[in-house]
Parts: sequence; C-alpha cells; structure tokens
Amino acid sequence: MNRAAFYASVRSRTSGVFGTSLSEGQVDGTEAILNEAERRGTSLKQLAYILATAYHESAHTMQAVRETLAKTDDGAINALDKAWKAGKLKWVKTPYWRKDAEGKSWFGRGLVQITHKANYQKLGLIIGVDLVKDPSKALDLGTAVQILFEGMELGSFTGKSLRDYIVDGRADYEGARRIVNGTDKAALIAGYARAFEKALTDAGYKAVKPAAPGAEPTSAPPTPVTQVAPAPAIPAVQPTPEPPATPATIEQGPVPSGNWLSAFFIKLANLLKGA
Repeated sequence: MNRAAFYASVRSRTSGVFGTSLSEGQVDGTEAILNEAERRGTSLKQLAYILATAYHESAHTMQAVRETLAKTDDGAINALDKAWKAGKLKWVKTPYWRKDAEGKSWFGRGLVQITHKANYQKLGLIIGVDLVKDPSKALDLGTAVQILFEGMELGSFTGKSLRDYIVDGRADYEGARRIVNGTDKAALIAGYARAFEKALTDAGYKAVKPAAPGAEPTSAPPTPVTQVAPAPAIPAVQPTPEPPATPATIEQGPVPSGNWLSAFFIKLANLLKGA
C-alpha cells in the first residue's frame, strides 16, 4: 500500500474528510487502523467503513476520546449531566455516566465509544483486556483499535456486523451504520466511507489474509509499504475539532444483543485450531 498516495487523497480539497492537512494525532490514529487492517487482511471496503466510523465517532480526531471530548472523567460527567438536564439527551433514560458505588463511570470511551458496564465487560472479554477493573484502558489507542475491529467484525456493539452489509464486493455503507448506532448520521458516515474507499483504491490497498501458523503462503505478500513521515508529508496542523453540539453517544442496553457470543466462541475455536 502506498501510504503517501493514501494521504494525498484524503488531503484533497474535494475528498470530504480531514481537509487539506492532518494533525499528528490524526495521522497516528489513522496509521494504527491501517496497520491493524493489514495485519488482519481486512477487505478494502470494510476498512473504508471502519475508518469512516472512527472518523465520525472520534469527532474527526482519530484518537480514543472520552465522550464530549472532555480531558478528564469528571469533565465528561459534568458535561453529560449538564446536557441531560438541559434536555439535549432525550434518548437517555438513566444517566449511565454517573459514578457507581466503586467510583467508576461507564460513559463512552474509545474510537467507537462503548457505554454501560456490561459492554465494557463484553468487549474486554473479547480483546483480553480487563476494562471493568480499569475502564480508562479503553482510551489507550491500541486497545481502542482492537475494540473497533473486533466489535465491528463480530457484531458486538448492536448484533450487526460488517459481513451483514459489506461483503463480496457489495457495500451498503448507509445500512452499515446499524453496526454501531442505528441510522444516526448514516448518510453522512457513508460519505466518509466513500472518501476513504477512494483513498485506499488510490493507494493500491490489497487485502492479504494472514496464513495459518506453519502454513505456506498461498498468495503474494503485500506490496511494500511507503511510510509517510508526518512532518514533511503533512506539514500543516489543524487545531483539534470543536466538540459536536450534542455529545456523541452509543446508547447500548445493559444486556448484550445479537449473536456476538456465538461469533466470539467461533473465533476462539478457530484460534485454538490455528486458523
């Protein structure tokens, strides 16, 4: 994959994402997602939608952020309380962000923000990180990238997965919003996905599935990666985007939904078999 070509595409004035320059944080987050996609052999169109989701859910920062973009947990709690009391969170039945008996808060964190203790527990089990003991680990970029990919591939957020909308060359980018949050901003995010699809195509991205342990490679290795030095390739730095007027939340119920558990055990079985 030619990463210089990828960044040139997303920095185009007409791309529909980022604008003409990226901040260091935006590059770091994007690189982490691209690296993980190449490691997994994620298809081009699925990767385009993963990038679009992270771009939207992180308020364009491509970083693992707290809900409302607050710098501290207390700041996020206060901002959510203020918005709720002002009637701006009409879909929220109970203030899930308030601290529990252990002093922990289960507001949104990450690239795809997970809310509610049950969802922290579920995603932590899937990626092998104890997010219940320390929910702030969801703010680690590496952890957030794992949650992003596993959640969207297994359907752990809502019961809908990438395979339900993007497979065999078919890409229902608007419908794919149901993987994370119903139909909220579905058309907007679909536009982001098309921009990332073009950038990945311009960069010559090819999905190469990793070989099973001990197996001979069955396909050609990926094309050499052209890394982009952030400073010379992306000279201008944009200020951090302003938070959205209404805090972005993923309102997930406390009971895990869909077939995420069966998918998880299938994944575990395949790993044990060396698939």
